[in-house]
Amino acid sequence: TLTKGDIIAELAQSLSGLGVKREHIMGALRSLRMEKEDLLKDERLFEFASELRKISKPILVVGNKADMKEARENLKRLNVLPCSAEVELALKEASRKGLIKYIPGDDDFEILKEDMDQRRLKALEFMRNFLKENGGSGVQRAINEVVLNLLGAVVVYPVEDENKLTNKEGEVLPDAFVMPRGSRAIDLAYRIHSDLGDNFIKAIDCRNKKVIGRDYVLKNGDVIKIVARA
Repeated sequence: TLTKGDIIAELAQSLSGLGVKREHIMGALRSLRMEKEDLLKDERLFEFASELRKISKPILVVGNKADMKEARENLKRLNVLPCSAEVELALKEASRKGLIKYIPGDDDFEILKEDMDQRRLKALEFMRNFLKENGGSGVQRAINEVVLNLLGAVVVYPVEDENKLTNKEGEVLPDAFVMPRGSRAIDLAYRIHSDLGDNFIKAIDCRNKKVIGRDYVLKNGDVIKIVARA
């Protein structure tokens, strides 16, 4: 039961076990244009709880098996992201065997082996049509939507050579780190290795070659070199 004391603090404490934070509560209040005293009114609690759930526990509904004939009509009336895990798996397997060149998330692929039997070619044509109609298999799109949009994470690429954008083996953009929104350069250093974090000197934004400090807030797509004491 909430009291007239610090309502926000009480609610945050009560819901902390569910991962609900103070900023989630404040965001729900702002979204609904509610005052904190409104939380004491039963008539607005359901509305607030619904908004709080959306903010603190965002949900993406994905309609799998969208490649099935019966799914077409359902997708027209449902607000879901169409997806076919089976198509994605089949394309990855064909790519692994060298039959096609396919990059997850793409809406097409390249056939590398032309002398396949008609059964395989027909299956590939079916999957190609599905990719074209839906902008991909839906699997990578769902992952991107959750990680980058719903969770607000950023993808950062650490490198050792800021000019060639490679590691010491010469691999271009060898790693991609998914970092929470608001992460700093020092957080990336520790994510790579604790020694880099402990001995952090500076970082370099490889796109413009500018030196950045430990508190630089990482942006999606940043390519960063960490400079540390030996």
